[in-house]
This record gives sequence, C-alpha cells and structure tokens, in this order.
Amino acid sequence: MKPAQFKRLQQLLACPTAPFKESLVIAEVEQQLQTSGVDYFFDPHGNIVVGVASAKAYKKILNQRSKEPVRVFIAHMDHPGFHGVRWLSPTRLAIKWFGGSPKKHLNGSQVWLATNEGVTCKGTLRKTKLRKDKRAIETAEVVLDSALEIKTSATQLFGGFDFRRPVWKSGKRLYTRAADDLVGVFAILETAKLMRAKSKSAKQPAFIGLLTRGEEVGFVGAVAHLESGWLTSATRPVIAISLEASRTLPGAIIGKGPVVRLGDWRTVFNADSLKVLSDLALKILPKKHQKRVMDGGSCEATAMTAWGIKTIGISLPLGNYHNEGYEGGMDCVAPCGPAPEFVHLDDIEGELKLCAGLMKAGLDWGDPWEVQRQRLRKNLKSFRRYL
Repeated sequence: MKPAQFKRLQQLLACPTAPFKESLVIAEVEQQLQTSGVDYFFDPHGNIVVGVASAKAYKKILNQRSKEPVRVFIAHMDHPGFHGVRWLSPTRLAIKWFGGSPKKHLNGSQVWLATNEGVTCKGTLRKTKLRKDKRAIETAEVVLDSALEIKTSATQLFGGFDFRRPVWKSGKRLYTRAADDLVGVFAILETAKLMRAKSKSAKQPAFIGLLTRGEEVGFVGAVAHLESGWLTSATRPVIAISLEASRTLPGAIIGKGPVVRLGDWRTVFNADSLKVLSDLALKILPKKHQKRVMDGGSCEATAMTAWGIKTIGISLPLGNYHNEGYEGGMDCVAPCGPAPEFVHLDDIEGELKLCAGLMKAGLDWGDPWEVQRQRLRKNLKSFRRYL
C-alpha cells in the first residue's frame, strides 16, 4: 500500500465512532472526498451517497437505459460503543451500550469518551450489566480519569474501549479500536477516487458508494435508505456489494486474502452475481483469496437482499470481532475480554483489487453460467451412453 493511501486509512481508523455518533468519521470522509474531488451528498437520514452530487443525479443514474448494472458498494461508519445517559457525579457517567461487545473481564476496562469535537477524556468501566440475552453490554458506569474542564451534557458523550493507540501496525497486522467497518469505508473511498480518475471513459460502469449509519443495531441507516425507494424503484440493474470486516472463521484466515462472502448468518447471497465475483477473484487474485459463508454475524447484505436487491459481499477476516478477544494478541485484557480488532494489510490490498475489478465494463452479469453449462454438456456427451 502506498504511503499516502496508508495515511488515509490510518486517519479513518483513528476516528471515534459509535452507532448514531458517526460525526467524526463523516468529517474525515468529507475531507477525503473533497481533497480527491469526488462528488457526494447526504440522504435524508445522514447516510453519505458517494459518486454523485445530488439525489437528482443519483436517481438519473439508477434510471438510465442500460444493461450494465449500477454497482452500489455499501459499508457502515459506526462501530459498537456507548452513549452517555446522565451524570451520577462530576466523574461518574451512566451509559447505555449499542451493538455487540465482549462479555467477560469488563469491569476495570479502559474506555475513551468523545463529543462531536473529538476525544475529551479517558475512563474506566464499572458496574457493567449484560442484556437479557447475555450477548452484549446493556448498561454500565464510566468513572472518568478526571472531571471535565468544560461542562458537557451527558448525552453529548459517547465512547468505546480504549487501547494503547487508536491504530498501530505490527508486521502486516493493523490493530485498531474499530476495523469493522471503517476499513470498508476506506475501500469505498479509494474505489471512488479510482473511478473519478477514469471518469472520462464513456464505457465506465456506474459507481455508487453508500456509507451508512447505525448498522450495529440492525442496519438502521441502510434500511432507512432502502425505504426511500431510490434503489428499489431503479429501472436498470443494480448490484449491491457489501464490504465488511467479519469475524475470522475456519476457511477465512487473516492474511490469506479477502473473502468472497457467500452469505452471512441470516442468508446466502445472489448466486448469479456471486459467480461473477468468484470468477473475477480467481482471475485477479489466484491463490490469494478465500471463499465461504461468513456466518459469524449478519451484515447490510441481509437488508439489501430483504428489499429485493441482488447482493454480493467481500469480507476481510477480522481478529477480535467487536473488540472481543477471541484471537487474543496485543492489548487483549484476557481471553474473550476487551481487545483491539485487527486485520491484515495484504487482505486490504486484495479487497481494493476486487473492488476495482468489479468496476470493469463487460463482466458477464447477464449469463454468468454459460461457460459452466458448456462444460456440463460436454461431460454429458462423454457419459450419455451410460444413461
């Protein structure tokens, strides 16, 4: 990865974020888009639509006469974290957690706290209470390291688990507070930049990036966007490409390449479109990609599928999913306790290549199984006499 590209990645990963508290990520995204000259606009729900300057331009692309599908790359800007609820004292804050979390070794864990202006202080978790299903934190208290110098409303504060730094590199591993899904956001921004550089080509397929809010509590931003009807009423083909960092599993190993995601915990994805992605991966990343159902969690591809959009997915194998120390490693408090997430730089580079490859004109979206049918017919011819 080029130094300038790596710097942009680090800047994104350093942004504090939590469900519905994505403002600092949004500011960094806007900065990067403006610097590269890529068009964008906000939908009515605060999601960022990348690659077009307005809702009018977006609808125009979705309703052009073309057999070439619009590629809609989707990633989310939030990560599990907490919101401040009320002050219990000048240094004690009651909080509510949103999204997944570790379930063990929580009390005494270090956290960061931020407002829309940036990180304000650090603190320690105590009196943690899990949800009824025992799958994540419900509520807790945060004891601040010191009282805030400027009086701040409790509800202005949000936060998450804190480690030695927001992001750091060890070999080719990248440790961070929130790889899920800021690495996906990065991939969309880099693809948008690449497409802008090629925009003079009349044959260039239509690119859209959709950066969403509130994914960690049920794809809220994506569902709000789908309910607008812009995608579901498109008159030309649409292919949604979910970009995620997903819990590493057998057959999806960190450092062995990006994963052609066949499905998530809730559903499998579109078989015809997956054939195109799988063939592309075999061509441009031979022996450097993986393929499996990533059922360690569900993703926005589920929402796209539920609303009738043909959907595929690319995942980066993720260590310590949702900051839970499944894989351990640096700064892991204890097994299954708070830990930084980590991904591999080679996997990120592979994902960027797949995204660029999906933007090539002439991919066989219309009939991706023709070559396979020919092979099967030839095989039938060889064995017909045994029927």
